[in-house]
Amino acid sequence: MAFVSLLTFGDTGWGDELLAGLWVTIRLAVMTLPLGLLIGLVIASASRSKNRAARGLGKAYVVLFRGLPELLTVFLVYNGAALLLNAALRSIDPEARFVELSPFIAGMTALGLAFGAYASEVLRGALQALDPGQAEAAHAIGMSHWQIVRRITLPQVWRFALPGLGNLWINLIKDTALVSIIALDDLMRAANVAVGVTKQPFTFYLVICLMYWVLCLISETLIGKLERRANRGVVRA
Repeated sequence: MAFVSLLTFGDTGWGDELLAGLWVTIRLAVMTLPLGLLIGLVIASASRSKNRAARGLGKAYVVLFRGLPELLTVFLVYNGAALLLNAALRSIDPEARFVELSPFIAGMTALGLAFGAYASEVLRGALQALDPGQAEAAHAIGMSHWQIVRRITLPQVWRFALPGLGNLWINLIKDTALVSIIALDDLMRAANVAVGVTKQPFTFYLVICLMYWVLCLISETLIGKLERRANRGVVRA
């Protein structure tokens, strides 16, 4: 069948390219996640700070990156960061050669900035859901600040935030397709190249639809297991 021959491995098919693109997509999503979570935690902490300037910066960050389309953020980071980097290098050495920003780093940064804006709201809500009496009781029995954070705050924040962060993770997997516009050889770009050569758009776009769907299905299963583990011992009314 012509359909099957297009997806075989080797010189006659596109299976190798699609799997290579899938691996890039997975790596991009996995490496973006901790960056986005770190940004989200910092912004959530700033938004709840007693310092007015910190609260203002946190709110401005969330409004900015939640209001920008992720596609535009990718463009701005890929082109703008490269311009700033080269301007900085030339201010040090006027003869410095032009440095091109890695599409992978640019994509990871752009998606991490957007993920962090949404994650900060999820984490802020989780922090607000904590019972302050628990921390006060822990402090009264002599626990240090870091012991309270490690034993009381973080486990509960994780439990409250996990459903929202799980949804953001699934959205992140799908948003990785946006980086194909900056020539990163991810799954979407591999399909676009294959379509350009074979003129079979339905075949390849259907295949990568299934591949993205499988990634999301696996993620939902793992998130469900994490939620059950995080909620063990919790008595529901």
